[in-house]
Amino acid sequence: MTQVAPRGPLAFRLIMREDGIARELGGELTQAVSETDFLLRKALDLGASDIHLQPERNRMLVRYRIDGIMHDVGQLSIDIVPNILARLKLAAGMHIDERREPQDGRIDMEYGTRKLSARVSVLPMLNGEKMVLRILDPVGARVELDKLGMPPDVLQKWSQAIQSAYGMVLVTGPTGSGKTSTLYASINKLDRTRRNIVTVEDPIEYEFADHITQVQVTERMTFPRVMRAFLRQDPDVMMVGEMRDPESLAIGIQASLTGHLVLSSLHTNNAVETIGRMIDMGGEPYLIASTLQAVMAQRLVRTICLNCKQPYQPPRDELIEIGLNPDAMQGKTFYKGAGCEQCRKTGYRGRIGIFEILVSTPELREMIARRATIGEIYEYARKKQQMRTMLEDGHQKIFAGLTTPREVFTAVYSTMTSGLTPGMENGGLG
Repeated sequence: MTQVAPRGPLAFRLIMREDGIARELGGELTQAVSETDFLLRKALDLGASDIHLQPERNRMLVRYRIDGIMHDVGQLSIDIVPNILARLKLAAGMHIDERREPQDGRIDMEYGTRKLSARVSVLPMLNGEKMVLRILDPVGARVELDKLGMPPDVLQKWSQAIQSAYGMVLVTGPTGSGKTSTLYASINKLDRTRRNIVTVEDPIEYEFADHITQVQVTERMTFPRVMRAFLRQDPDVMMVGEMRDPESLAIGIQASLTGHLVLSSLHTNNAVETIGRMIDMGGEPYLIASTLQAVMAQRLVRTICLNCKQPYQPPRDELIEIGLNPDAMQGKTFYKGAGCEQCRKTGYRGRIGIFEILVSTPELREMIARRATIGEIYEYARKKQQMRTMLEDGHQKIFAGLTTPREVFTAVYSTMTSGLTPGMENGGLG
């Protein structure tokens, strides 16, 4: 992976912070220094979200996560690995000589005109220490809601929900489904000059420019403890990175009841199941009914590379597995990426969200309060709110030539196996 770091418009610098003072991490331009800078620059050039330095018996494997998928991109000479790890640990404020305990830290860096950070985790393992860096680009904090891929009706409902004076607005999905981006984009829609907005996150992935108080969770500063402290800080809006336990949920509900707007996330398969999950976590149905404003479930699917996009005919089983009737799809044009240098031969470049939303109504509140079954709530949402599922949103993005049937199946498979998949209208199997 050796390549000399450039000097000029695309110069790369690691920034070290000591006692609140930032300075460039110096050192002679050795092979270890140039290798370290190169693997970080390469990750930024490729748009990677994570860098994995994985020790194996006779090598250090370098892997990047790009568009949610892991890629092997090279290996480092075992002779210089200790020096590379030491440089990264030093930049992250870690103990260089600690090799028996996990460590966490944060690296700041500059690449040309870009100022970025990386969250760093080191874990001792069989063949040495594995280091994972999650790249954090401040551009992510400025993402706009209408750039996430929400259909117009979903965008309208979500935008109305986050403008509520009080209540709970939740986004759900597994790790890596884009929940944090949605929450940050939602915060950007709020009036931060006339409202006191506070966030508690684990970790803080992006720093807002102004007017927002952000608190990092630690072993002593837990979600419940920080949330209780927030209530004495005169907040209008609380963003809670994740409702992880019954105590956090209870405080969030109480905050909603006392006139605060609470934005948070949960791990559930779909929007409707979120209600059952809240009850399982100890939330009283009548309190959930009184406070819940909206729940949106989402996933991320890779988008087809525009440079090598071409028509193709998907196999019948590929259509059947996402609920499309192959006979009804005759005449429709599907697309995929052939694979090129720009997309690293994957056929995909970038990602977009697929969404479903459930909003609070008098009928829904009554159903929650009387402990209606998930099936009853799902039927109500489909018939009365015309809720489209994530799978159906995926269908629309396939027909628009944005992604492929296989990609949608991979993203929503857990939802399809939960028993709440609709009988597919619009040419479905019914």
